[in-house]
Parts: sequence; C-alpha cells; structure tokens
Amino acid sequence: MNGGTDGNGGAGKKKSSFLQLCKAVAWSFMGVRKRADLESDAAQLHPLALIIAGVLGAAIFVGVLLLVVHAVAG
Repeated sequence: MNGGTDGNGGAGKKKSSFLQLCKAVAWSFMGVRKRADLESDAAQLHPLALIIAGVLGAAIFVGVLLLVVHAVAG
C-alpha cells in the first residue's frame, strides 16, 4: 500500500523533487552537468520552479559573498 503508482508513496515525491531541484541548480551554478541528468531534469522539473530556485540561489550566493567581504574588510 504505497498510495501511488510512481512507487514513491506520494509523500516522498515532493521531497525528492525539491532535492532534485536544489541539486540541479547547484550543479548548474558550477557548470558541471551530465547530459543524461540535464535531460532528466528537463523532463521532470517545472521550469518556473527552476527559475525561482536559480534566483534564490544567486541571492544566497551574493549574500554569502557580501558577508565574507564584510568580515575580511571589517
């Protein structure tokens, strides 16, 4: 009784999608990506979610850089 036809039981699907989304954005920031993973992400992840995660990831990256510069300069 897994509650779904995908084998994830329904509840695990959102967590794996969120983790997959974070992983896709992180690897994209580094510029290292396998073609198979890229195609898999393109088929499974929602484009708007990728854009939002990318913008949030960039904002976090800039925030960390500002904190490091402030700590070193101050």
